[in-house]
This record gives sequence, C-alpha cells and structure tokens, in this order.
Amino acid sequence: MRRTSIMLAAISALALATGTVRAAEPAAASPDAPPQIVVTASTQDVLGTATTSSEGAITRQEIQRRPAYRVGQYLEAIPGLSVTSHSGEGKANQYLLRGFNLDHGTDFATFVDGMPVNQRTHAHGQGYTDLNFLMPELFGGIAFTKGPYFAAAGDFAAVGSARLSLVDSLPPTLSLSAGTVGDRRVFAGGSVALRGGTTLLGAGEYFHLDGPWDNPDNLRRFNGVVRLSHGTAEDGWSATAMAYSGRWNATTDQPLRAVEQGLIGRFGSLDPSDGGISQRMSLSLRYARPLSSADQLTTEIYGVRQHLTLWSNFTHYLDDPVNGDQHAQNDRRWIAGGSLALAHRFATVGIDQTLTLGIDGRFDAIRVDLAHTRRRAVLSTDRDDQVEEASLGAYAEHKAQWLSWLRTVLGLRVDSFHVADHDLVRPERGHEHAALWQPKGSVILGPWARTEFYVSAGRGFHSNDGRAGLVTADDGSTSLVRPPLLVGATSMEAGLRSNLMRQLTLAATVFQIDFASELTYSADAGQTEAGRPSRRRGLELSAQYRPLPWLELNSNLAFSHARYRDGAPATRFIEDAPGFIGAAGMLVDNLGPWSGALTWRRLGPHPLTEDNSQRSPGYGEINLSAGYQLTPRVNLRADIYNLLGSRDDAADYYYVSRLPGEPAAGVAGINAHPLEPRSLRVTLSATL
Repeated sequence: MRRTSIMLAAISALALATGTVRAAEPAAASPDAPPQIVVTASTQDVLGTATTSSEGAITRQEIQRRPAYRVGQYLEAIPGLSVTSHSGEGKANQYLLRGFNLDHGTDFATFVDGMPVNQRTHAHGQGYTDLNFLMPELFGGIAFTKGPYFAAAGDFAAVGSARLSLVDSLPPTLSLSAGTVGDRRVFAGGSVALRGGTTLLGAGEYFHLDGPWDNPDNLRRFNGVVRLSHGTAEDGWSATAMAYSGRWNATTDQPLRAVEQGLIGRFGSLDPSDGGISQRMSLSLRYARPLSSADQLTTEIYGVRQHLTLWSNFTHYLDDPVNGDQHAQNDRRWIAGGSLALAHRFATVGIDQTLTLGIDGRFDAIRVDLAHTRRRAVLSTDRDDQVEEASLGAYAEHKAQWLSWLRTVLGLRVDSFHVADHDLVRPERGHEHAALWQPKGSVILGPWARTEFYVSAGRGFHSNDGRAGLVTADDGSTSLVRPPLLVGATSMEAGLRSNLMRQLTLAATVFQIDFASELTYSADAGQTEAGRPSRRRGLELSAQYRPLPWLELNSNLAFSHARYRDGAPATRFIEDAPGFIGAAGMLVDNLGPWSGALTWRRLGPHPLTEDNSQRSPGYGEINLSAGYQLTPRVNLRADIYNLLGSRDDAADYYYVSRLPGEPAAGVAGINAHPLEPRSLRVTLSATL
C-alpha cells in the first residue's frame, strides 16, 4: 500500500500544478487510412452547460484505453464510483458511490441508449443491474449524474445515474484475447453504409473465464448486436436488437474461519455447485426530430425479455444441517416501456429559456421464485410470485439564462406506481399503489475566469420490491408493517468547476442526502424490510491534467460520512457504507505507436455492523494497459490486473453462518470474497 500511496501523491501533485484540457482536433486522414484515436481528455468539457459540479461525460477514448477486468468496471471512469464483485462473474456487480453500498444497483440508474437496465422486484436485489450484455467496442460514451436534481431521471436515480450511448458505425474489426486465468475472447464487428444514409452495424462476442478459483467459474458468455441507424442524435433514428446468454459457476463470499481452519483455500468454496444462468434479449427504438428551429422531439421505445437463475449458498448449514442452505433464485420477466420529451426554446425580454415536457412509462410482468436446493436440485419451493408492476412518470424542466453570469434549472416530476402481486404458494394476492412528487432546482453562477459555481437541491426516490406487502415472517404470518413502495430521498449539494489554469480541469462538490428509509433487502432470503432513516454527507474532488500532448493525468477522491438518523449514537453506523473511494491514473495515446493507461483505485475502510465493532479494511488495486500499433491496421495490447499483487478482499460482510460441527445457532463472522490475483490478458486487434 505504501507504493500505491506514493503513486497517488505524485499524480495528485502533478494534477494540481497548472493548465486546461483542450480538445485536440484530429488530423485529416486519407479515406483508406484506418481510424485513429486522438486524446481529447478522459471527460468532456461541460463548463457552461452542466447543471451541477458533479455531472459529466466520459469519452469513448477513455473507455477504450481503460483496463477493466469485467465490463461493469468501465463505469469506474465515473468519479467516486467503485464497481466490484462478491460472487461469480456472470451476475450483476456491486456498486458503491457517495457512502452508499448500492448493492447491485438500487440507487444508481443505468440506461443503454435510453433503455433502462435496472430491474424492479428482482429475485436477487432491487434495481438489479447486469451489464454483461454489453461489448466495450460499441460504447460511444457515458453521461453521468449524481443526486436527484434532474427531472428526466426517476426510479433508482436518487444517488446517481449513467447513460451509455452506442456507436452507429464501426470499421470491420476482429479481436482475439487470451489471459492467464483461463480467459479467452473473440470479438467481430463492423458496419456498412446502406442506401439513403442508413448504417447497418453488427457485432458478436464469445468470452470464457475461469478466474483464480479452485472451482473454476467456467463462464461462457455470448453476445450479439444488430443496429440500424440514420442521421444524428438530434435528427435521426436507430433500431437496436441485442441478445445475450451466459452460464457460470460461482465462488461466493466464504467464511473467513473456514479458510483459517484449512477447510478451504483462499480461493476455495464450501459449495462448488453455486452458479448461475442468464439470458437477455431486447429491442429498442430511438427517434429524434427538430419540429422547428425552436422545438425538439425525442422518443424512445423498448422491450426486454430476461431470465436469470442463481444458485447460492451463503449460510451453508444454518437452516438445513443435512442438505445445506443452497437456494435457487429464478427471475423471468417481460419489460416494455418508453419515453417522450419535447423541448421548446424561446426568449422573453432577452432571456434565453428552454422548457422541456416529458413522460415515461414502464410495465414489468415478472415471475420470481425462491427454492431450497441441494447441488442445484430443487428440494422445496419457498416463494413463488407472479408480479405485475406499472409506472408512469411526467416531468417539466425549465432552463433560463437570466444574466451572462446567472443560469437556473428548475424541475418538477411526479411518478405513480401500481403493483399487483399473486403469491402462488399460499396463495394470496396483494395490491399497492403509490405516487411521489419531486421538486428539483439548481442555480449556476459564472463563468468567471473559466470557473462556475453550482447550488442544487431536490427530491428523488427508489421503488421497493413489489412483493414486500406479502413478505412472511418466520412463523408464516404476513408482516403487518409494510415497507413503503416508494422511498423518498432529499438531497442538496454545492460545488465548483474550473478551467482557470491552462491544461487543468478541477471540480469540487459537497453534498448531503437523506433517505426516509434505508432499504434493507436480503437478496439471499428474497425479502425486503423497511430500514432506518439515514443521512450521508461528503466531499468529492477531481482533477484532470494534461502536461504533454500525449499524456493525461487524473485523480478523483470521494469522502463521505454515513449514519442512521435514529437510535443511540453507538449504533448509527451504516453497514457496508464506504467512507472513502479514490482513483487516480494516467492516459497515454499517440506516443508514436504506443498507447495505454495506468489506474489506481481504492475502497476505504468501512463498518460491517451498526455498532462499528466489525470493520472491513477495504481494498486497493493498480491495473495497467499497454498497446502497440504493429501496423496501421493491427494493434497488440497487454492488460495487467492487480499489478502489485494485492491480497485484499474485493468484498466482505458480517453475518451468521454454520459449518459442520458448529452450534445449531451458527457463528457470526466475516465472510469474504478475495480480490483476483495478478493476471495478464493479451489482445490482438485488426481493422479491415
């Protein structure tokens, strides 16, 4: 860790020197020359257009250069966001941001070309966000926000959101990868121009990964995309069909005492039959058209068919000392929805203004069940629900440039949810309805000397599991205390963004966010409970510095203080809430034939229990990527993950489990999932 601290200090010192990142114009190329990536910056310059100091946009160039062990970790380009895993590579990752353990995506809304990824009333976690259906070569960029200050963002966006765009065209590309932990990948894709200005893009991927585990993951992932597009994002359309299939074994977080007693190795598993199967198919349509010089229409429609089965055994022999506690979580669903927005630009007494009106709706037809299994064979069905969940949201947002140094963004959003749950085991039926109004607003001052100041406040929410009204207690009775269907959050923040000095971009934000009820969801028991009210306060700092035309340095430091707002002070610590998330690195491009990146990330210590008696030390990791252009059309790249061989744990929790021979009540202890050891992945890519 001393080496990582020295590296961070060096990078931070350089980042605080002087200068602003300017977008470099690509040099003219002949029609036959292969496309070249030119460093413009890891993030786009949003000075003069941003609503808050914490929002931004990640460039395609940053995504392509970033070393990422798993596809979800490309989101770690977002300042202050940590993406990790605690159980198998085929399932959704763990997301952490602003002092929140967001589980698999509860309060971080993710969209792909306008199509929401978060899943409601999911078998393994509210807001479940699985990005394994994405191929990095097709990323066009990532626009991100933090906080509930944006009227167009509804469910799951209270803490943050990410909107991933896809490219419309791609030169014919073939890419082959192989690594030291049983990883192999083949990617092929490209686009052709059709008549009338329409572009057809197709791409496919096969990926295999064993990982370092004693019981290999044997992940097999297939992806395919076909996309038609025409025109631009403001005046054009696209139609995208995506298909994904994956299956894998999983090494979940294991009791630390089992490793210490020699029952399993550090990368071992007490139940090698854990694993999963996932399938996803989707069709999304996007249409945008200027109706006049002052009016812009944008609409999106999507349909998704998804299936997931997870076999997991976290408590081992606590509930069933004979067969063990493995259970299967099955989730099958159809999702249909869309959105429409109309933006009208006008001027009144010389004040430029934009009024945007929008609506969005979504319907989920869900079959979700929980079964007790032994080596994936079903012993009994504990829960089986047919859920129908519908939502409708409407919003208005007004932007005005009152003076050359004063802008405002004011918004109002209302969301209405209706859930019908049919419990097929008891059987029982339940219905819930809820609506929530959310005012939002921001004031932006400047720019003065390429510096802007921001103040924002607003309300947001996340929806709860629709089965919560029918959750049963241990004695089989229905809970009389229902968690709220919509959990409100109130937040405020202030910050600044500056390009004051040449070659340097700086941003700083202080924030506070209160949740009326901290969602406590036991993904492995399939039950939701209304938690305690909570508050998080924090500070975020980011810097990007470009001392040379081919080199960029960047650093992001996020500090937070998370506490429950009720109870005795000694029991107000929020479990798994990180107090620090840090990242730093460098980006190299056009250094002759060389390109690459070096990234450092750190998740700080955090409590595992509400009384802070058990703590996690967090983890740190350095990843390295280096590429060499062998010919104008052939590139060789090497990625080294966990360069310094850190032996930290990627995730750890404190709960009760039982090993053979232990007391019937089980033993409370730390259960950990180790960080992957140092590994190498080599990629050879060719464009035609």
